[in-house]
Amino acid sequence: MKEEALLSKLQPQMVEWRRYLHRHPELSYHEEKTSAFVADRLRELGIDVRTRFGGGYGVVGVLKGSKPGKTVVLRADMDALPIQDEKSCDYSSEVPGVMHACGHDGHTSILLAVATYFSARKDDLPGEIRFVFQPAEEVCPGGAKGMIEAGVLDGADAVYGVHLWTPFPAGTAASTPGPMMAAADEFFIDIIGKGGHGGMPHVTVDSVVAGSALVMQLQSIVSRSVNPLRPAVVTIGTIQGGSAQNVIAESCRITGTVRTFDEETRQLIRGRIEEITRLTAQTYGAESKIQYLMGYPPLVNDEAETERFFREAPKVFGESKVERCEKIMPAEDFAYYLQEIPGCFMFVGAGNEELQAVYPHHHPRFDFDESAMLSAAKLLVTMTQSYQGWE
Repeated sequence: MKEEALLSKLQPQMVEWRRYLHRHPELSYHEEKTSAFVADRLRELGIDVRTRFGGGYGVVGVLKGSKPGKTVVLRADMDALPIQDEKSCDYSSEVPGVMHACGHDGHTSILLAVATYFSARKDDLPGEIRFVFQPAEEVCPGGAKGMIEAGVLDGADAVYGVHLWTPFPAGTAASTPGPMMAAADEFFIDIIGKGGHGGMPHVTVDSVVAGSALVMQLQSIVSRSVNPLRPAVVTIGTIQGGSAQNVIAESCRITGTVRTFDEETRQLIRGRIEEITRLTAQTYGAESKIQYLMGYPPLVNDEAETERFFREAPKVFGESKVERCEKIMPAEDFAYYLQEIPGCFMFVGAGNEELQAVYPHHHPRFDFDESAMLSAAKLLVTMTQSYQGWE
């Protein structure tokens, strides 16, 4: 295959790009140098480039072929996480407290390679390809919405994205039609009581006791209010209150996350959290305040484009290496693109025990098998050419 030979030649370059980005990570909404790096590489390819896209550090490269045809959008995310890199390797993060712990450095490098491939075959391109390098995937409200509002999908026909995924071994790929990744919402609850002396609880309103009761009550929502056939998670991440062992705390803060796959369950859980918070606080004579943030929606793959994945991915990985994956509770703002136009989000296996690429995403020792980048690049090329009807 012509594309296989061209892309294989780019593997060393992908590794070099990835390791540079891994050494120089930038947090969400601060991807200034990463954005400039990407824009410079695209300009070297003769691709039309727009920077500061979507009101942030988004970069969009547009490649128009010599033949009429469909427009495909390919997306990579660029941001890193506030985690101290604990790996011992020559490409460890050089930025204290910041690292690429989710593979976005790989995603960026993959899409640069795909852009290099298509720019070399511009005369064969039937239609248009938009290479979207998106900032701020890791934090709400996420960078995808700004990119969409700025018009990155205007007139486009399909959108594809890949995620290097270490829970799956390198050399494999997976996706699923319909809901694949959960909606992710957040809540911040303040319980306000009446502080006082730890030895005189009868003249106080103990916010920690009320908050503790609330934590237990919230755990009943999924088991007793949600249809058991509909997956959902309510997780309390923090509970903070008090300053000394002999002081009854005036206030207590509880924070958590909610994960769901359908809007009805999503709204049901929000309503129950707000109601239970109010009533539990009242029961203990306290007051409550709640801030509830609706985050990314569920990621829902288009049925037809997922069928395309299951037709095309075996050409890259082999029939036995492509699977239908289960739904997972992590979230992805690629979901916003899929709300607008048909597309498919795909996992590319990147785990490898021999290379110590076994740590979970968002772990301080996270790493991946770099050979997976070539597989992911081939997958994006194959999906694009299939959609555009390349000869």
